[in-house]
Amino acid sequence: MKPIDKDKKYLVTGGAGFIGFHLSKMLLEAGARVIGLDNVNDYYEVRLKEERLSILEQFGKSRNGNYSFYRYDLADKDAVMGLFREEKPDVVVNLAAQAGVRYSIDNPDTYIQSNIVGFFHVLEACRHYPVDHLVFASSSSVYGGNRKVPFSTQDKVDCPVSLYAATKKSNELMAYSYSKLYGIPATGIRFFTVYGPLGRPDMAYYKFAKRIMEGEPIQIYNNGDMYRDFTYIDDTVTGIGNILCNPPKEDDRGACYKIYNIGNHKPQRLMDFISVLEKCLGREAKKEFLPMQPGDVYQTYADVSDLMEDYAFRPDTPLEEGIRRFVEWFLEYYGGQA
Repeated sequence: MKPIDKDKKYLVTGGAGFIGFHLSKMLLEAGARVIGLDNVNDYYEVRLKEERLSILEQFGKSRNGNYSFYRYDLADKDAVMGLFREEKPDVVVNLAAQAGVRYSIDNPDTYIQSNIVGFFHVLEACRHYPVDHLVFASSSSVYGGNRKVPFSTQDKVDCPVSLYAATKKSNELMAYSYSKLYGIPATGIRFFTVYGPLGRPDMAYYKFAKRIMEGEPIQIYNNGDMYRDFTYIDDTVTGIGNILCNPPKEDDRGACYKIYNIGNHKPQRLMDFISVLEKCLGREAKKEFLPMQPGDVYQTYADVSDLMEDYAFRPDTPLEEGIRRFVEWFLEYYGGQA
């Protein structure tokens, strides 16, 4: 396994996002040259995205200007191609996407533009300006209605239950075809409910924290009978870091392509998760129980045997520890109030 190569340029799309921020920070700490790209849209509060960018800018200044940022949209092909032509990145990590399962029900056009058209432009740029490795974000959502657990990368994923999941599966197919046709080493990562400081306000744990602090009821779907494989952000970034400088070898069909799950391989019952959050916040939540929502799944559970076999690594931050760290940041960021 190779460590982070400080002589390479790393392009991180979605660089103002949750995982993109933490990954960029890790790369800068390792002494690497990082290029960030993000359109900084208002899907959730822009103030938080700007806060992440401010931290990265300060990190870059303290490390001899090793950070630059482009405020572009991946749907703008000319801008993407121009960036690749100018910067010539060695490693590309495509984390930019329109996230959210429920949001895709009401806003499907956004997902096609961001997740399909935008990713196509990244693939085209990697084709015309060859890179050492393309790492791209997929999602545990691709497992859809699968009932066999834990979810393995060897499982069929042909039954998505949301457009968001369908776009992520499409990304995997697109990347495979470009790897096969144009020799682009590509690795997809299926993320499982990533959480932690400076996280995404659209995710349940963050919404719960805000509503609990505001004294408002939290909405609990399927009457609380759901399980999620919550994965702490530091574990997620460590997993990506292991993969970055280790492009996959050519398979028996001539494609340099691989898929990994990054998850805590230990599903947590939703009500138990809420209990931990209540304890860390020091407040009890008012609860509103609702039926299962369209696009939701009953359980996520990652099989990380490939990650263990190839990198001797698997996420292992206990939920109690991860939530404690999130709450410490959350209370400081909001001044003790949401």
